[in-house]
Amino acid sequence: MERSPGDGSSPSLVDQPSAPSDPPDQPPPAHTKPDLSSGNQPAGPGAAGEALALLTSFGRRLLVLVPVYLAGAVGLSVGFVLFGLALYLGWRRVRDEKERSLRAARQLLDDEERLTAKTLYMSHRELPAWPLRIVGVKVHPCPSKEQILLDLNISYVGDVQIDVEVKKYFCKAGVKGMQLHGVLRVILEPLMGDLPIVGAVSMFFIRRPTLDINWTGMTNLLDIPGLSSLSDTMIMDSIAAFLVLPNRLLVPLVPDLHDVAQLRSPLPRGIIRIHLLAARGLGSKDKYVKGLIEGKSDPYALVRVGTQAFCSRVVDEDLNPQWGETYEVMVHEVPGQEIEVEVFDKDPDKDDFLGRMKLDVGKVLQAGVLDDWFPLQGGQGQVHLKLEWLSLLSNAEKLEQVLQWNRGVSSRPEPPSAAILVVYLDRAQDLPLKKGNKEPNPMVQLSIQDMTQESKAVYCTNSPVWEEAFRFFLQDPRSQELDVQVKDDSRALTLGALTLPLARLLTASELTLDQWFQLSSSGPNSRLYMKLVMRILYLDSSEVHFPTVPGTPGAWDLDESPQTGSSVDAPPRPSHTTPDSDFGTESVLRIHVLEAQDLIAKDRFLGGLVKGKSDPYVKLKLAGRSFRSRVVREDLNPRWNEVFEVIVTSIPGQELDIEVFDKDLDKDDFLGRCKVSLTAVLNTGFLDEWLTLEDVPSGRLHLRLERLTPRPTAAELEEVLQVNSLIQTQKSAELAAALLSVYLERADELPLRKGTKPPSTYATLTVGDTSHKTKTIAQTAAPVWDESASFLIRKPNTESLELQVRGEGTGTLGSFSLPLSELLVADQLCLDRWFPLNNGQGQVLLRAQLGILVSQHSGVEAHSPSYSPSSSSLSEEPELWGGLPHSTSSAPELRQRLPHGDSPPEAPPGPLGQVRLTVWYYSEERKLVSIVHSCRALRQNGRDPPDPYVSLLLLPDKNRGTKRKTSQKKRTLNPEFNERFEWELLLDEALRRKLDVSVKSSSSFMSRERELLGKVQLDLAEIDLSQGAAQWYDLMDDKGSS
Repeated sequence: MERSPGDGSSPSLVDQPSAPSDPPDQPPPAHTKPDLSSGNQPAGPGAAGEALALLTSFGRRLLVLVPVYLAGAVGLSVGFVLFGLALYLGWRRVRDEKERSLRAARQLLDDEERLTAKTLYMSHRELPAWPLRIVGVKVHPCPSKEQILLDLNISYVGDVQIDVEVKKYFCKAGVKGMQLHGVLRVILEPLMGDLPIVGAVSMFFIRRPTLDINWTGMTNLLDIPGLSSLSDTMIMDSIAAFLVLPNRLLVPLVPDLHDVAQLRSPLPRGIIRIHLLAARGLGSKDKYVKGLIEGKSDPYALVRVGTQAFCSRVVDEDLNPQWGETYEVMVHEVPGQEIEVEVFDKDPDKDDFLGRMKLDVGKVLQAGVLDDWFPLQGGQGQVHLKLEWLSLLSNAEKLEQVLQWNRGVSSRPEPPSAAILVVYLDRAQDLPLKKGNKEPNPMVQLSIQDMTQESKAVYCTNSPVWEEAFRFFLQDPRSQELDVQVKDDSRALTLGALTLPLARLLTASELTLDQWFQLSSSGPNSRLYMKLVMRILYLDSSEVHFPTVPGTPGAWDLDESPQTGSSVDAPPRPSHTTPDSDFGTESVLRIHVLEAQDLIAKDRFLGGLVKGKSDPYVKLKLAGRSFRSRVVREDLNPRWNEVFEVIVTSIPGQELDIEVFDKDLDKDDFLGRCKVSLTAVLNTGFLDEWLTLEDVPSGRLHLRLERLTPRPTAAELEEVLQVNSLIQTQKSAELAAALLSVYLERADELPLRKGTKPPSTYATLTVGDTSHKTKTIAQTAAPVWDESASFLIRKPNTESLELQVRGEGTGTLGSFSLPLSELLVADQLCLDRWFPLNNGQGQVLLRAQLGILVSQHSGVEAHSPSYSPSSSSLSEEPELWGGLPHSTSSAPELRQRLPHGDSPPEAPPGPLGQVRLTVWYYSEERKLVSIVHSCRALRQNGRDPPDPYVSLLLLPDKNRGTKRKTSQKKRTLNPEFNERFEWELLLDEALRRKLDVSVKSSSSFMSRERELLGKVQLDLAEIDLSQGAAQWYDLMDDKGSS
């Protein structure tokens, strides 16, 4: 059969579909008219297909007119037709934009894959078929028969090879070989009667596995010794974050498994209280002179249980150290976990290893209390540990007994715990959104006192799911609170908060709360789901004694012999306090601001045309306290001669900050600053220097600093009081003669609030105008404060320590007053005992010790009976520190100036009484100085005692410039003043003057008249002004005074 030419050249309708890219409303392209001259006839089937396509296109366009026809038939206006057309065109436009966006995103993804394939590729990858091997399996018997416990000793020694290359930077890196060894514990629980028999599988490493990686390429740098251990540690930290105790991997095998949170983070099996007591026979690692001289060691210990680690303090140069420290660790798996103690010698570069011991926690569980010396492996010597197993109780019946026992336990560095709290943080709902209605990245901070733990951040959701567990030790769950803060991961935005008193759990069933908690400062429906479980720590042992460490300051003297019994028996009450080793080690720094020179002038007048001077004063800052001197008007070389005192400790690195300013009406101008390190003062005890002012063109400041160490003897008190009156300046406060250190440990048998409920108590210690308030201990009749305070004492013979025990909302529970005169007659000026409160109910255990502040640079040692003349500093210091006159024989002068115990008896006072004065001339300052000490046996004219004061007048001048007056004392015949007065004048002029001293009393409140009680007139030419001795002078009436 003969085929026509068109059969082979024209495709059929099936072979040639219409292009999808052509728009449906476009007419088909015009076909070329066939060439009739060539003799070719038009193809029948092809022409029919084209005609059919043309008719189809025409029909679709007619269908567009159907809505128009229907609208006209129904009687609708043209607006409805146009509205429908607009809707159709809008829908078509949106659809086209979406298609273009999808095509652009697909194109970007293809370009990124193509570029990545060009620059980064896995040049070689080879993984072994079965790299992990199980070397051994151990099955542990389980008494509860509710789980199967397996230990798998896994070992991975693989020749895995991974090479990564970045072509753009010609960088190659990879791994060639890796080893991993460890013991993986597998727990199958709960056991069920149906398939799959086990509800879930828990897996974790009891101890950190060992890891060794062979790096290649650029990562060969990680094989450097320092970087190798660092990189392996970082990788192991990542593994431990989810697969080393207390973290575990849980795989549920059945749906809707009950209490998945309990399986994922179970409660600890128990708590071990580790008393790291001492060590003996340690090796000597310190060498001197290239090993020719053998020294000792500076040992410290590292205690580890799983991921929990503690470091003891360093004991310098001792092969038999005494630590006396206590740690508490959570035990999650028994058997399996171990207590590991490593002892090292502290060195500046690398610490030397002295030995190691390991002990399975199962032995502590069996023994209850284990107290023994354990030999150190890898070294020499033994370490003394006392280990106590604390069980977990699910009720609060024995909480009060446990707290009472803990009060008798001396534990350092932290007090013993009475309970633990486990918080299962599950999820939150409806948290508020961030600005711009953005989803937050919530995380949670949980805090109890100063311990804070954080959850992971869940991103881009306001209903996060965390499923994490947190554990806390509690000292007293009755008074502590759990603070929960839900925050954005930036920590800047708070999404909600919750404060939960832990006392709520004490009344809950099995000490457990499992519920939703409404969040405050959050959305109206924002809430948090948590499960809180508390357990009381209970030591169940047939023989428990009060822990004491021989040779440490924490050992207690007891009223009676130690009792035997379980930990819930009442512990023996201590008869003495146990303060820290640094209690009573404070000293007093006496700062004498003398003068300055060459200060810059800051005052300007007439718009700066006239240059003035400055009105300088000094600011001092030290140990959290600040002091300020008086202002000296218009002087670039001012003399202040002021004394300040502050209590300091021996903490290194302390500095005295000094700034000088010019006093102005608006803002004070800066005149310079300087700093003084207290290291030299604390070591040598004295510093006298001119200090150059910094940050200014010129100026220097003269300071004298002296460290006063308290002495436990009252033999020198009278001499110290006399010297303080001599060196005290007119503008300075009265100088301290002693330092009182108080350690308040505890109270007992306080009255109950409303007859039954214990109060929340605190105590206040007050001496004069200085007070110290302790922390508040919630709801207990036997609070333990363990706080100390120090006070500057100016007159130990007359001042007293006032103590008040108060309850929040209940007022004073008791008080007592301790006159410091009782300390002056006590042994070593110290009292350490129980003091009863004056309400007849309750008592406090307190230690109060007094130290006399003897200045080493004031000449007191020269005549003190407790020091030999060879130790006197007067031979080295020709003047009294702080303002006594220059003299080449200051020691004899001071002996005449200060009273002695063997001096002749004083004459009895006259009929009008006597006044005690010290008058001398200060040649260095060119000042006449007088101290009014006191009066005695004054005359009483009326029914009531007078209100005396002393008036001083430098004759022959009777103007205000030479008149001085003391403060007024109320209703007394023997007033004490101890006030200092100064007059600036030359010595020759002073010798031509007379000092008129009048003792007066105010007649009445409304009257300006003053009653003269007596007076005395001193001719300064007849007084040796270089001696400055304190003397009693008889008062006479106005006519008989001379």
